[in-house]
Amino acid sequence: MIRLFAMIAAVLVNCVMGSTLAAVVGVDPAVGAVGLNVLAATVGNVAPAGSLRAGVYTEIWTGELVKYLRRGLEATWLDGIPDSSSIVNNDVIHLVEVGVDPDVLINNTTYPIPLQALNDADIAIQLDKFQTKVTPVTDDELYAISYDKMSRVKESHGNAINDSKFAKAAHALCAQKNTATTPVLTTTGARDADTGRLKLCVQDIINLKRALDKLKVPADNRRLVLCTDHVNDLLETSQVFKEQYNINRNDGTVGKLFGFNIYEFANNPLYTTAGQKKAVGATAETGEFQCSFAFYVPRVFKATGSTKMYYSEASTDPEYQRNKINFRHYFVCLPKKADAGGVIMSGYQATAAAIPEG
Repeated sequence: MIRLFAMIAAVLVNCVMGSTLAAVVGVDPAVGAVGLNVLAATVGNVAPAGSLRAGVYTEIWTGELVKYLRRGLEATWLDGIPDSSSIVNNDVIHLVEVGVDPDVLINNTTYPIPLQALNDADIAIQLDKFQTKVTPVTDDELYAISYDKMSRVKESHGNAINDSKFAKAAHALCAQKNTATTPVLTTTGARDADTGRLKLCVQDIINLKRALDKLKVPADNRRLVLCTDHVNDLLETSQVFKEQYNINRNDGTVGKLFGFNIYEFANNPLYTTAGQKKAVGATAETGEFQCSFAFYVPRVFKATGSTKMYYSEASTDPEYQRNKINFRHYFVCLPKKADAGGVIMSGYQATAAAIPEG
């Protein structure tokens, strides 16, 4: 019975692939469906057992995961960031190819126009590699509820990869520490009695705007990605933000203030009390909290590399009779220049300030 189910599943998969390929090349889909099954039957006599079925299977689910990951970027703070995927080669991207802007001459009267070499070092960046842990799926599960089970596996792996991609991207867009070109500001609001955290107030966002203004960052296309603590702080103190937050939002933003398109993200980087960014996935110590960060969209980029599904059939695992599945995906998001963003970290006050006598 299991072999019968396997045969039916293989035929259905080949029908889908054959009809799809036929439609692409302008042939009757029915011809493609029949043709691929004939090919499978013919090749099956000379190819290793299960090779055609496994190959088609992994191609389909890899493609499905790629589509799922792409949809995961829509209506988020990563959506609309310049995409440099087209210049990725072997999961490596060269920063010099991402784009450097030349100086502009206004009303020039001197010729010849001076030469300006864009001689930034050609730095090769390996895209971040995201690998999921292996999920076992027994033959019984696969053949009894194959569609629902495999859809859930794909969705689970896709969610895990997207969560890691967003956390890594947020970390990369935040400065390591405060410098003249990478401002890391500290909140100045009221002290939270439970944690000692100084809350975000509207003035802190104005201070961030002022810092970007001083860096001559263009006023449009500024994004502010608030951590959940800072969102809640604004909901408590800003009626304007509260009204915007409750509006149904299709573009992913949760509000707009002082020229910033505001987004919310629950896994922003942590900063130490000394103002140093902690590693991805680090645990918060006393007085350490997630930050919020802002960036100018045209001066950052993202790039997607290859995606691969790894799959071993239950037939190679006689002891447990289970299939094993995981995915590997390459992606990176980085600033083009370290002068077009800023960070707001939460200040910390261990004890409440003493009230002056008299």
